[in-house]
Amino acid sequence: MTQQCLANAKLATLAGDGYGLVAAGAVVTEGERIVWAGPESALPPAHAHIPRRDMGGRLVTPAPIDCHTHLVFGGDRAREFALRLEGASYEEIARAGGGILSTVKATREADEATLLARALPRLDALITEGVTTLEVKSGYGLDLETELRMLRVARRLADERKVRIRTTHLCAHACPPQYAGRKDAFIDEICIPSLRAAHAEGLVDAVDGFCEGIAFDTEQIARVFDTARALGLPVKLHAEQLTHQGGTALAASYGALSADHVEYATEADARAMAESGTVAVILPGAFYTLHEKQLPPIAAFREHGVPMALSTDCNPGSSPLTSILLAMNMGCTLFRLTPAEALRGVTVNAARALGLDDCGRIAPGLRADLAVWDVDDPAELAWRIGFNPLHERIFGGVSC
Repeated sequence: MTQQCLANAKLATLAGDGYGLVAAGAVVTEGERIVWAGPESALPPAHAHIPRRDMGGRLVTPAPIDCHTHLVFGGDRAREFALRLEGASYEEIARAGGGILSTVKATREADEATLLARALPRLDALITEGVTTLEVKSGYGLDLETELRMLRVARRLADERKVRIRTTHLCAHACPPQYAGRKDAFIDEICIPSLRAAHAEGLVDAVDGFCEGIAFDTEQIARVFDTARALGLPVKLHAEQLTHQGGTALAASYGALSADHVEYATEADARAMAESGTVAVILPGAFYTLHEKQLPPIAAFREHGVPMALSTDCNPGSSPLTSILLAMNMGCTLFRLTPAEALRGVTVNAARALGLDDCGRIAPGLRADLAVWDVDDPAELAWRIGFNPLHERIFGGVSC
């Protein structure tokens, strides 16, 4: 296997609780893995003759991970953007047949080739900012055929680009018009059968739902989670985004990988998440786009030691965001995360939110998924707006 030493680098290893900085560091990789990292002055003799690449003193971090996206979808919702500016709320648009349901129509009408072609530019935007791993959800089909089509396309993204994809089944995203007033039937007749079919086809890494007044209640989500548990699949949940519905506590009770959005989560929810090891995925893009006012309980998450991840929530309606760097900036400016929390949010904690233990830090044994930045201070990654300082993206030890 190919070996290399990335030398003369400033490392942000993400060890401990902060950046884990090594001022004059080196990283030795062998194939897809890191075999050594630390001060260059302590480089073991066994690695002294490995081909050396001079990083020019640049910052090297774990590659960013986007742990919550809806990257595959049909159509667009630019008109709804205008409606919101005219005063319509997210809920008003949804109840009038817009929102998720308008994307469902466009997604059902698109074949796999079309969905793939439309998703790739969004993926390329994330790759340009160093992203090597991301999650992609279904949830714009709301029928068996389209949910499976979305997940197949999500898997195909990894064939088209040097990227790692984690797929999440999200059929319990919204209730289609034909099931109006019959949400329980939709869960039983569409969501659960489509989950079983997707699992049988090897298309699912995790299971999600939308627990909200305009979507599904905790009892309905629990039935989906029970099916996921029977299939041996981890769960996560869109919870407490617009109101407090008890979704975060439900997610914690199932040992969920993450509870996402969580603007209306409480301190009791934070305690439950801490006990279950559930990550809080903070999504400032939706908060920004929807002009929300309720801030997530960041102080409670800190106090109780809840890991906080950050993500773009890339989707056609509430967060048409394809910049992980802007998500970091928004996390700091809107929610008062520190720059170190923001970087940890798109690396080590994002990996945890996806159930991955082989990436997100710079340490021996982990994947050599790295980002090399033209910055002096890691805080610059969250400070700048509309500026991409990526010098090099390394995926599995290979620059690409």
